[in-house]
Amino acid sequence: MRALCGVRHQPAPPPGLPYHRVAYGRPGGGAGWCRTPAQPANEESGFTLIELMISLGLFALIAVAGLALVQGILGVQGRTEVRLDRLAELQRTMFVVTSDIDQIATGRISGNAKEGLKFVRAAPGIGGARIPVEYRLVGGMLIRQANGAPQRLLPGVASARWRFWNGAWRDRWPITDAPEVADLWPQAIEMELVVTDANGRPAGTLRRVVVLPKQLPPEQPGPL
Repeated sequence: MRALCGVRHQPAPPPGLPYHRVAYGRPGGGAGWCRTPAQPANEESGFTLIELMISLGLFALIAVAGLALVQGILGVQGRTEVRLDRLAELQRTMFVVTSDIDQIATGRISGNAKEGLKFVRAAPGIGGARIPVEYRLVGGMLIRQANGAPQRLLPGVASARWRFWNGAWRDRWPITDAPEVADLWPQAIEMELVVTDANGRPAGTLRRVVVLPKQLPPEQPGPL
């Protein structure tokens, strides 16, 4: 397309139309204007290779950051679930031990750190039968044995200690094997468990003191 030009004495083209100033080849020179028609836009224009590579790099960075965030969330969720499961095991153990000791029936109580704890449990309020109960530590597992049936109560236990209060803490009960002392109960029983984490390292100490119910006098045989 040809450009439309004029001398400087002619009015300039309307605003918005592209033009440029030129010098004519006559004596003294002369300034004028030229109006060039607008060029049609290139309908096939798009991203260059550099722009495309930059865009792909940004998308890759966003994807990597998002993946790391998701992995972090999943890791925290997994560790939280493990801790909640462990807390539930500890709470269940405390409930079972406390319930058993609260329902000790007539009979002897014996125990120490090596042999565990033995007593006879009953539920007189609901007419339950008397059954022997024993707690012992076997291979890092706290075992509860009721009426001869063992139950795996709490895994991950490094050590278990039972103490007995009778004016002072005793590491074993009964204090002596004398008949007048062996049948007596302590006033309270303490359970102390050293629990471990998933790697087998000590994670903390669990302690529970249970006050025993009042000891009933032994049953006297009735007349024949």
